[in-house]
Amino acid sequence: MFDRIREDIQTVFAKDPAARTAWEVVTCYPGLHALWLHRVAHFIWRHRLAFLGRLLSHLSRWLTGIEIHPGARIGRRLFIDHGMGTVIGETTEIGDDVLMYQGVLLGGTRLEKIKRHPTIGKRVVIGAGAKILGAITVGDGARIGAGSVVVKSVSPGTTIVGVPGRVAWGQREQVGADLEHDRLPDPVLRTLSETLDRQGRLEGRVQELERTISRAASLPSPAPEQETMAPAESDIRRALRDVIDPEIGINIVDLGMVREVVTNGHGVEVRMVTCSDCSLVGHLIEQVRRRVRSLVQNGPVQVVVLDEAWSWSDAAPHLIWGEGI
Repeated sequence: MFDRIREDIQTVFAKDPAARTAWEVVTCYPGLHALWLHRVAHFIWRHRLAFLGRLLSHLSRWLTGIEIHPGARIGRRLFIDHGMGTVIGETTEIGDDVLMYQGVLLGGTRLEKIKRHPTIGKRVVIGAGAKILGAITVGDGARIGAGSVVVKSVSPGTTIVGVPGRVAWGQREQVGADLEHDRLPDPVLRTLSETLDRQGRLEGRVQELERTISRAASLPSPAPEQETMAPAESDIRRALRDVIDPEIGINIVDLGMVREVVTNGHGVEVRMVTCSDCSLVGHLIEQVRRRVRSLVQNGPVQVVVLDEAWSWSDAAPHLIWGEGI
């Protein structure tokens, strides 16, 4: 018994950088208290003293803010960080080395007295406020993002985010228990970006077909000097208003991302900035290049990303102060 208690304390130090002393861990960590009380309640439950097990579980809920049904089966080295509002149902099974944050619900979706709660594998990380519902299985090494709602089984090593939960990353090598909340991708944004890329390619093909039809119909072609003449900066900026930043939903001109448009006789160079952590830089550059290419027939088109970060202060005044909206 004392070995298990020592192991629990060591688990807290391994998974919570805020832990300082063993005395602090023993006295100030409700997740640890709830786990210890659950072991006693589960022991009583298995010996057919259901009322006493539920009563102890209820007292534990009142003391810690964590509700664990005495029938739940929990493996070794579980750590519930903070824990307030966490609910673990009767037929839940949790493997070893699981990390769980506050507000997690491991709930059931049926009324029959059967297996109706999730089975959580080993080394799983469940973010704050996540809901895992039904008799589903979360594979070993999976990660559930904060606020996600999971209603289908999760493959081992998979990262799930969103409502309902969607696969953000496929199977990967498990390198640690860190959920990396700030690096979770957005599968909806990724799909939107891919759709915009496809739309841009289709628009480019349509424009090329229109030029081919025009030449085939022997339409009058402009004089050589007009054919290579670069369009005006105002025309380029007007065309670039069709390039939308998917993360913000506003065109890059109004956002102030287009710093300068340089025309050098027959070619065009667009100088722009992006967010310091923008994951769609390549997408934006390609969209800018295509829009400008639709105006420039033969000259070169270059897009240069300046070594400075965009901020909201760069946006048009009516976006910042709400004028005209």
